[in-house]
Amino acid sequence: MHPKYRADIDGLRAVAVASVVIFHAFPTLVPGGFIGVDIFFVISGFLITTIILQSHAAGDFSYRDFYARRIRRIFPALMLVLAATLAFGWYVLLSREFAELGKQVVGGASFVANFVFWGEAGYFDTASEAKPLLHLWSLGIEEQFYIFWPLLLGIAWRRRWPIVRVLWALAAVSFLVNVLTIHPFRTAAFYSPVSRFWELMAGAILAGMRLAPATTASKPWRSHVQSVLGVGLIALGLVAIRSDKAFPGWWALLPVFGAASCIAAGPAGVLNKYILSNRAMVWLGLISYPLYLWHWPLLAFARIVEGAEPPLGVRAAMVVASVALAWLTYRYVERFVRERSGAGTLRVLWQSGVVVIMAGLVVLAGAPARNNSELLQKVVDAESDRGYYDGLRLGDLDGFPVRRFGDGARKVLLIGDSHVMQYAPRAAELARSSPDRMATADFATFFACPPIPGVFAQGIPDCGEGREKVLQLALDPKFDAVVIGGCWNCYFTGNLPVTYEFRADGAAYPLNNGGPGISRSLDSLETVLKGLAGSGKKVYLLLDNPTGPQFAPKSLIEGSRLGKPTVTDVRTGKMPPDQASLDAQLRRIAASSGVEIIDASSHLCQNGQCLRAMPDNTPVYADDQHLRAAYTRHFANYLDPIFLGTDKEATPR
Repeated sequence: MHPKYRADIDGLRAVAVASVVIFHAFPTLVPGGFIGVDIFFVISGFLITTIILQSHAAGDFSYRDFYARRIRRIFPALMLVLAATLAFGWYVLLSREFAELGKQVVGGASFVANFVFWGEAGYFDTASEAKPLLHLWSLGIEEQFYIFWPLLLGIAWRRRWPIVRVLWALAAVSFLVNVLTIHPFRTAAFYSPVSRFWELMAGAILAGMRLAPATTASKPWRSHVQSVLGVGLIALGLVAIRSDKAFPGWWALLPVFGAASCIAAGPAGVLNKYILSNRAMVWLGLISYPLYLWHWPLLAFARIVEGAEPPLGVRAAMVVASVALAWLTYRYVERFVRERSGAGTLRVLWQSGVVVIMAGLVVLAGAPARNNSELLQKVVDAESDRGYYDGLRLGDLDGFPVRRFGDGARKVLLIGDSHVMQYAPRAAELARSSPDRMATADFATFFACPPIPGVFAQGIPDCGEGREKVLQLALDPKFDAVVIGGCWNCYFTGNLPVTYEFRADGAAYPLNNGGPGISRSLDSLETVLKGLAGSGKKVYLLLDNPTGPQFAPKSLIEGSRLGKPTVTDVRTGKMPPDQASLDAQLRRIAASSGVEIIDASSHLCQNGQCLRAMPDNTPVYADDQHLRAAYTRHFANYLDPIFLGTDKEATPR
């Protein structure tokens, strides 16, 4: 049994999908546009729960019919988009990218995409903009919800439990998990169904309340207030919420309550009637599902083909194309299936899902992409060469876990972020080739966390307490040498994707975009170096390697992905002037602190040109920041004096 059609709910779908599409294509226009997904969650929870409860009330609910309807609703557009994405991916992607797409297809078709992307999330993960099926995480959460939801409602109905109270209790538990995990486990809070189910349950609660017998007649003004309040909360979320906020968390209450209020207002609510029920809004709402499916692969492939953010015109063209494809999908695929409700249609649909999953598995297993030359394969291999701690031995430093290489009497402590971690393969190589001379080297590293007291990053809870403890342990006399390093270019010259700030005396000074926190942070670094040097040990300041898009492996690719790309013979890139200036400033700090410099750039660069590929065109970098593990293992000999305790330094390059 289906609920009575409401045009205003299709209009609300239009708000949701337009918000998401505009945010993905033009993020500065609607900074909180990603909350459209949360609006979808509420709508879905309301409609599905209404269908289930009305069917139970009429005595004709069938689990088989319920899941058959879900297949007819979800599979036609989804399998079409997955197949098209896989086909186009074969044409434009490199082998490793194509294999990753295969995994995404399997996850999307089996409705576990949220777990796939949750498992991939990490510091060295592929940029989200380059994952053509990333948006399917939300579909995974919805379908996981519908695995247990009809069963739970069926039990509650048969046992005559108070439905609305049960829903409130379950939603409260899910919301509590959300707010308790959003800071310490931000990725889990985003992708986990447990921390997201409350949003669907908000719509479910509304469905339960509306099906309960009314004790008093609803006053018209109440619907108008709910309509205005709902639209207002959604609008506030669109402009106030940012992608760097701890989301979902408490912020998700804005779109969830906003969507619930719009639905509760009913079709007679003033904004529901005159805006959400507008013909254009309803039309966009009708194609909202295929539009959501099509828009992200088009934008992601445009970025992959361009090698950077596509120009405004290209992004606009992708939006127009996604709308056109969505309408065609709705008109000639979804409606075609809807008009054919027989068992044969259902069989074809679930079989198409099996075929798509099998195709994804074949790609994941190593089916080659079109662009599969030996030189392009070297670029692909470089991007996955990040096993910096492979072969490590876990050690314990007064209760703090470290990665340990070597067993020598001389003890060295290296403190920093992933730009210190990247040199662990050199330590492992020396421990293998020169075990009698190799020191005991402890790597104490933190992702995206500079070894500077007072500097903190939003959304990185490990940056703080652990760092302060390690810096204190570095004063221990048992260490003969201490190395301090980090992605100085990231913190002091780059446009950071994370918000960093220097905190002191209750005030916060931003580092981003040349903020006032930079000078304070450099002063704090100098204080650390002076304190370590004053403890009587050998102290080194490790300068950063050159960074920038010109050093990324993919920068070596020439030609369009739409044609026949090749690998360039230009094996160097220009040293950014601001990074050279920063190196000079850090040298002055080192000199005033009485510590020695380890200058990676002097080994990688000559006359302002820095190495990005070896003579055989093998990339030196794993991405635009990090040297690949194979390179540091065999060529980062400028660290040998530290690990081997010699004074003679290796010749650059």
